[in-house]
Amino acid sequence: MRKIALIPTVAEIRALIMRLMMRKSAKQAFIFAWSLWRRKHQAQAMIAHYKKRRHLQL
Repeated sequence: MRKIALIPTVAEIRALIMRLMMRKSAKQAFIFAWSLWRRKHQAQAMIAHYKKRRHLQL
């Protein structure tokens, strides 16, 4: 998996900021861990998609 796939998008950064500002019960570490898990999952899904379609990976 390429590290560039783990760079958050503008939308992800906005969502993180909103979650951190509005956090009541969720801890800051949990919010960041969830975001990292989500980006890893999306990167793995993209790789699987390209492999299935037999395209070159980006």
